[in-house]
Amino acid sequence: MEITVLGRIGYDLYSEEPHVPLPQVRRFSRYLGGSSANMAVGLARLGKKVGIVASLGDDSLSRFLLDFLNSENVDTSHVQTVPGYLPSLCLTEVDPPDRFPQVFYRREPVDTRLDISAADLDYVASGRMFVTNGTSLCASPSRESTYKALERAHETGCKVVLDVDYRAMSWNHREDAGLAVRLALPFVDVLIGNDLELSIVSGSADLDTAVKKLRGRVPVLVSKLGDKGTRVWTGDDPVFLEPYRVEVVSTIGAGDGFASGFLYALFQGMPASECLHYGNAAAAIVVSRLSCSEAMPTLAEVEHMISTQRRDQPAGQGMAAPR
Repeated sequence: MEITVLGRIGYDLYSEEPHVPLPQVRRFSRYLGGSSANMAVGLARLGKKVGIVASLGDDSLSRFLLDFLNSENVDTSHVQTVPGYLPSLCLTEVDPPDRFPQVFYRREPVDTRLDISAADLDYVASGRMFVTNGTSLCASPSRESTYKALERAHETGCKVVLDVDYRAMSWNHREDAGLAVRLALPFVDVLIGNDLELSIVSGSADLDTAVKKLRGRVPVLVSKLGDKGTRVWTGDDPVFLEPYRVEVVSTIGAGDGFASGFLYALFQGMPASECLHYGNAAAAIVVSRLSCSEAMPTLAEVEHMISTQRRDQPAGQGMAAPR
């Protein structure tokens, strides 16, 4: 296995009625969701050998999610079955270009029941990269399982990636989420978050102060700035890239698409500036489609997007960002 992913597999329902408020929507389409599952699919579509460590129920929704992962060539041999628990559910209103309200159902979801085994930890250690997210730290036993996996991956020399993935409904207080992620930082090589998430992790309301605090704690810090672009620090000088311009269908999943493209390029040993191009290209493709998992692009699509954007917008290349 090249990359192992640990975390949430969710069930998503997207409105099929654009510009209709969620209370009035009658028709939905179902998709696999969850940050970790989306990234696993994204990395697999880019050609990586990916496996996921997670937990699902013994219900029909869980069967759909497992079948979808298998159809995407994501190894599910380390997905546990926990009877009596259901995957989280997310309903999304679709009102492009910039309004996509969501309703989450996460009362004791099955992803929090992950109880990692010795065999699972060996599996995590078998890859060259390990990816997880902050939502896995929101409850026991998945919290302890995630810390164990982070520690094991770090000890065995995997490149360890933590996407903050803050979901307010999973935490009683923001401060709890920040502390949980800070406790993981000694094991982390790459930390990914948006401005709110980095502020929560650092305990600082100001993004610049948050970045200063976190830069010394992780080798690679990735700041997702939404429609302003992305910035990455691998040393003293950050690299910045403006977003790729596309017609937006849904912004949901953009962060998971970015992470998939960025981590693919990082895994391949590309420089930070090129990693940002792969991340931004993947994100642009995802937002031009509906859903998260099924919107994830192939490598050919990402590289075509990069070449097209560079041809049409030559000034939009990686550049030193203002501090």
